[in-house]
Amino acid sequence: MAKKKLGIGVIGCGRVAPYHFSAIKAIDECELVAVCDGDKERLEEAGGKQKVKTYDDYGKMLKDKNVDVVSICTPHGSHAEHAIMAAKAGKHIITEKPMAMTVEDADKMIAEAKKNKVRLFVIKQNRYNPPIVKLKQAVDKGRFGKMVLINTTVFWTRPQDYFDMDKWRGTKSDDGGVLMNQASHHIDLVHWMGGDVESVFGYGATRTHQLDVEDTAVAVLKFKSGAMGVIQGTTCAFPKNLEGSVTVLGETGSVKIGGFAVNKVDTWEFKDQAQGDEWVKQMKTEPPTVYGFGHQELYRELVDAIINGKDAMMTGDEGRKSLELIMAIYKSIETGKEVKL
Repeated sequence: MAKKKLGIGVIGCGRVAPYHFSAIKAIDECELVAVCDGDKERLEEAGGKQKVKTYDDYGKMLKDKNVDVVSICTPHGSHAEHAIMAAKAGKHIITEKPMAMTVEDADKMIAEAKKNKVRLFVIKQNRYNPPIVKLKQAVDKGRFGKMVLINTTVFWTRPQDYFDMDKWRGTKSDDGGVLMNQASHHIDLVHWMGGDVESVFGYGATRTHQLDVEDTAVAVLKFKSGAMGVIQGTTCAFPKNLEGSVTVLGETGSVKIGGFAVNKVDTWEFKDQAQGDEWVKQMKTEPPTVYGFGHQELYRELVDAIINGKDAMMTGDEGRKSLELIMAIYKSIETGKEVKL
């Protein structure tokens, strides 16, 4: 396929959309050609700033021949519907996390994309953080020896007015709690580093917010490798985001990637030192927000996959894995029992 610009249409012009706009602009092979939103004021503001065509009807945007890829930035409960519609219209898809609110809906998205021969990508931007890239390389090289424990800690703050800004926020049907929303990227990293999970046990509670969902949760994981895992997340941290970290402990290595958005190497120790280890210990990025810089890298991957026919990391199948894990934790919270995957 000859190189050309990919026309991107974004549906949903809320909080996360600007990160897509800037990522698209940064890549020569991508061009933002349309935006869509049911909120007239939000739509006009985005369309005016980006100087692109606006649609208040998603079906009409899907008929736009200049749109090759649809970026889904709508409330979480709409992701599956919007992705399936895009696939049926022959559009490639990139969706914000979580890809769906149920594993069944995720499977429908994957099946529809394959049926219509379009590509499906899921936003997991933290995988592209330079310190996380180095950690994954160390895992894949076996530098930890036998895996012992993998932990993620998400101590963030979200004031009540964050949830009150849109009716869908903090709802079970369209948003999900701290596990589905804020910690989902970190849970993805735990699974990515540790591999398949055998079973989970979780607790969840709503401690300081007026919500339909949990604002605090913990879970214990047993990996098929025999390693253990711990997930702890809250949006009740005071007075600001304190930590968003992933720690991997093995018989021959200990690494903690910390900061408030897995953006800083806190610990990097291995029994056998390798070239570059001292440099890695100093790695730190300074993202302005918890969204980091990874959206741009994911769009580069999208270009390589669609235009150049290369394999992609964040496919629908890959995005499904952490969703399945999150849903198993929710089932454990609801039943009070260990859940096997």
